[in-house]
Amino acid sequence: MLFDYKAVSIEGRMVFGRIDAINIVDLEMRLKRMDLDLVSGNPVNHQKLFGSRKIPRRELSNFCCHLDQLARSGVPILEGLADLRDSIENPRFREVIAGLIEGIEGGQTLSQAMADHPTVFSQVFVSLIRAGEATGQLPEVLSSLNESLKWEDELASHTKKLLMYPAFVGTIVLSATFFLMIYMVPQLKQFVKNMGQALPPQTQLLFFISDLLVGYWWLFLILPVLLVIGAQLILRSNPLARLRLDAMKLGAPVVGPILKKIILSRFANTFAMLYAAGIPILESIRTTQDIVGNLMVRKALVRVEQSIREGQNVAGAFRDACLFPPLVVRMLRVGENTGGLDKALLNVSYFYNRDVKESVEKAQTLIEPMLTVFMGMLLGWIMLSVIGPIYDVISKIKT
Repeated sequence: MLFDYKAVSIEGRMVFGRIDAINIVDLEMRLKRMDLDLVSGNPVNHQKLFGSRKIPRRELSNFCCHLDQLARSGVPILEGLADLRDSIENPRFREVIAGLIEGIEGGQTLSQAMADHPTVFSQVFVSLIRAGEATGQLPEVLSSLNESLKWEDELASHTKKLLMYPAFVGTIVLSATFFLMIYMVPQLKQFVKNMGQALPPQTQLLFFISDLLVGYWWLFLILPVLLVIGAQLILRSNPLARLRLDAMKLGAPVVGPILKKIILSRFANTFAMLYAAGIPILESIRTTQDIVGNLMVRKALVRVEQSIREGQNVAGAFRDACLFPPLVVRMLRVGENTGGLDKALLNVSYFYNRDVKESVEKAQTLIEPMLTVFMGMLLGWIMLSVIGPIYDVISKIKT
């Protein structure tokens, strides 16, 4: 957390500044190490200052890359962090790095200093840095984190690519439908009724929907917002509802299988990094349970952890949890038997990552024409419902 502080120096001079600290007590201790006595301190609202507390994934990737290069060159951690602090443009991240420097100067290790910033450095990130410090392989760990962050960024771009076109087309369809229903249909409604022609059922339905939208348009704008807020409150307070929603996500047509592959790819990649860094299997699985983002997958990983704890091998535990397909289970079994489990997990991650790319491309080729057909059918139904009665009257006049 970032604090604005007012302090007094040894010379009695008033000093104002901004520093990262866990709480007000930690702030006072940090200032003591700087030979300053705290007068007052107030937390800074990052939401207002910078729009979001979250550090972009690309910034973290660059941070790992630069720190890796400096560490391999023999530059001390403090000097490397100081160089990064002076070169980074993101003000929030600059303050975080300043906090890391102060923590290390106060006697903390790099991983301990990072653990004081859980909104920036995840549990997985901190665990890997801690393992790198313990084994003397910090540059290798930083390099792995850099590759993982770049991979996650690429994965996120695939997900956005899958959702972008449906969202765009959906917005166009809704906007066109609202315009036709609220503006065009009411103008044609009276004209059609004055012809004295019996209206077909589809035209009556169209006029009914148009009247609803004209009379209660505000309700159609507010209702989705209320439904979203209500759903979020239910999901936060009811774990069973969250579990059912996560199960529905994985079982959804087209999108569900892709989502499952993305989750399992992220899990395999993270598990491989943790295991390669020397973290025990059980601790690695327990750490990855927090990064999958789906309660159904999390429950399966809890069962895997329990099975391994009871003496079952890794491949058998994953097979019994029905988490991975048979091909992946065989890859895990070979990796476990040959002592190359981390390489097997990276192969699993590659397998899923490639599958996600292919699935996204296939889904796009399927979704795009489906949405185009749906939009054409909807607009065609509206136009046919309005023009149909007019065409009938013209046909009768000709005869």
